[in-house]
Amino acid sequence: MDSYISPRELETHLYRENIDVISREDETNLMAAIDAAIQEAYGYLGSYDRDKIFGARGKERNALLLVFVKDIAVWHFVNLCNAGTDLQLRQDRYERAVAWLRQVQKGDVTPALPVVDEDGDGKPDTAGEYIYGSNPKRQQHY
Repeated sequence: MDSYISPRELETHLYRENIDVISREDETNLMAAIDAAIQEAYGYLGSYDRDKIFGARGKERNALLLVFVKDIAVWHFVNLCNAGTDLQLRQDRYERAVAWLRQVQKGDVTPALPVVDEDGDGKPDTAGEYIYGSNPKRQQHY
């Protein structure tokens, strides 16, 4: 199955030689890191159409989200071994990615991502959306 990020795309964040050393040329751990990163980001984007976001391919993907998901994937992956990679840089980038996702989750940052709007009111349908009101006022006559 086609993934949101391919193992080859992580070469923008980690040299191929380092990927080969850490993975020992078996992409199973690399794919597990990518899947974990997608799931981690998925959890923060509850107000957005996550299936559409992570179903996007190529240029359809949000560029900033893509960078941050790669940062998260690389962090999960390099924790297997520090073969020539700067772990502090990776940790800093991971923390920056998670901080951005938290800002999105709180509504402090609004990325250009599709939202879930099944009721068509132009506002995101989220788990935090509340409907409030009351019954009509009753008149008591004695």
